[in-house]
Amino acid sequence: MSGDIVNSGTVGAASGVRGAVTSPASRMAALARAELTLLGRSKSTLVTAVLIPLVLPLSFANVIDDMDVEDIGLTTGLVLVPAAIGFSLLFGVYSALTAIYTARREELVLKRLRIGELRDGEILGGSALPVLTTALVQSLVLVAASTVVLDIPAPKVPQLAAVGLLLGLVMCAALGAVTAALTRSVESAQVTTAPFVMVSMMGSGVTFPLEMLPDRAATLCALLPLSPVITLIRGGWTADLSAYEALGAISTGLAWTVLAVFAVRRWFRWEPRR
Repeated sequence: MSGDIVNSGTVGAASGVRGAVTSPASRMAALARAELTLLGRSKSTLVTAVLIPLVLPLSFANVIDDMDVEDIGLTTGLVLVPAAIGFSLLFGVYSALTAIYTARREELVLKRLRIGELRDGEILGGSALPVLTTALVQSLVLVAASTVVLDIPAPKVPQLAAVGLLLGLVMCAALGAVTAALTRSVESAQVTTAPFVMVSMMGSGVTFPLEMLPDRAATLCALLPLSPVITLIRGGWTADLSAYEALGAISTGLAWTVLAVFAVRRWFRWEPRR
């Protein structure tokens, strides 16, 4: 069923109809429309991509209130906003895309799409567009809601927060494709995504700021993939990052992204793992 929907949704734009002149953007848009239809029909993916990132920050609000974040110059709101965006990236992008890529591969959808005009990057990018757009809108809604409810001022350096969010979207999408290469089925995606999700939640500043850790532990945790993203987003509000620290965070995030893209190009599987 999924394969039929994707193939019918990309006829002409992605399946290589003779005489049709298409562009990468039009082919990806056609695939994204088909993928959006499938996303709306998958209750489990919708829960992972939409509901969990909205509910988890509320459950952590009381925990953050009990932390002495004022001692490191932060407030509950300045901890909760980056955490909410982090949850959106982890569950709404990384976990959701791992399941999506795995499902499409096992249903032979990816294999069929490669027969047409779509290139490998267009297939992966077009399949990710609905989830990435959802996460982007979700993050903006979370920020707006937090600003009203928690009385958080506007970001002092909004470009830092924007760079952090965009970097996180691309990185988590690439890491989702990498994890999908190691995942045998949609059911096992919950297991293969768990290590990165747990490590990021505990060590990347999502559930508590890295400044609350011992110096050596904080230095090591700052090298985790999602750490620079959270650092940049929080720095957009606090404006306490120096140019050196900001460039260091961006460089770390880009390094992980490039490494993930290389791994996708090298090891991503297009054939079912049977």
